[in-house]
Amino acid sequence: MPIAHNYLRTRVRLSHIVANYELLRGFGGHVLAVVKADAYGHGLVETAAALEAAGCDAFAIGSVAEGAALRDAGSRGAIVSLLGPVLPEDDVLALEKDVVPFIHDFDQLDRLARAAAKAGRKARVALKFDTGMARLGFTEKDVPHLLAHLGERPAIEPVMVSSHLATADDPTAFDYVSAQGGRFARICQALRHGGLTFEASLCNSAGILAHAGEFGFDARRAGIALYGVNPFQGTDREQLGVGLLPAMETTTRIVSVHDLPRGASISYGRTFIAERDMRVAIVAAGYADAYSRGLSNKGFMCLSGRRVPILGRVCMQLTAVDVSGLEPAPGDVIHLLGGDGPGAVTAADLALWWETIPYEVFCLFGLNPREFC
Repeated sequence: MPIAHNYLRTRVRLSHIVANYELLRGFGGHVLAVVKADAYGHGLVETAAALEAAGCDAFAIGSVAEGAALRDAGSRGAIVSLLGPVLPEDDVLALEKDVVPFIHDFDQLDRLARAAAKAGRKARVALKFDTGMARLGFTEKDVPHLLAHLGERPAIEPVMVSSHLATADDPTAFDYVSAQGGRFARICQALRHGGLTFEASLCNSAGILAHAGEFGFDARRAGIALYGVNPFQGTDREQLGVGLLPAMETTTRIVSVHDLPRGASISYGRTFIAERDMRVAIVAAGYADAYSRGLSNKGFMCLSGRRVPILGRVCMQLTAVDVSGLEPAPGDVIHLLGGDGPGAVTAADLALWWETIPYEVFCLFGLNPREFC
């Protein structure tokens, strides 16, 4: 449930998402915009509408219900459900809303075929193959049985065949990408030899940036890079993501400013004791606002272009920061994500301090009240 009553505001720059889409489209192929999980916290409907206006004609979402919500909001593009139909009611919804579901096993395929036959219509599907993630999907050895199975179920129309790369963003594991790509190529060749016509899709964001030349296939799924995160940041391939623009920033307000004398502690557990006289600000942000307690004593915020360190434990709705040398006042804006100048906090920064990944930062900060520009 979204967080309604706080002082945090998450601002989404839709123009930056569009610019990132254009950059990724420049690598070739048919680019699907991955807007699952509320567009990684950036706003499903708003993000998809901005991209559709820029020429994007296909979207990948999570659940079938999320795809239905996007269709009901007026999207005319192709909508692919990456989770596929988990429950029987998802089968009916996918048919009604023209959502193309990923199908990963025979039972799921049979259930959807029955629903399609009962409705008197074709069910367009994306066949999901496991080439090395070991989560969901048919395998290469399933191909002969799958072709026979589909031949007996005319209500099923495969329009896409897909798999997912496990190590596309790890330059030390590109051999595994090659192994997955080769396996996927064999699968697609066998399916086409068996009479199927479809778009093949393997590359995610890192795949688009680093592997599209070798394993681009027909369609590519642009996810985290769409929102401005370079999947190769901090590696020797960092230049591959140059030009991506951050699309999200999150701010809140300063509640109070006061002195903290040398030797005094602050916040629960006395985990921080001042080694000098300090000036501190108490900020309206805490773990109830999806601002992780894991940032205690090691994270930073951005104030007036400068990074200010977190002091002590992050509380439920309050956090202390060191503002010595600055002169903020109660009510002033402070950045949890983003900001101006060299002190700007990136999603990658937060993820490092938080010991997580930018995906989680976006999804959680996106729960706060949002503004679009």
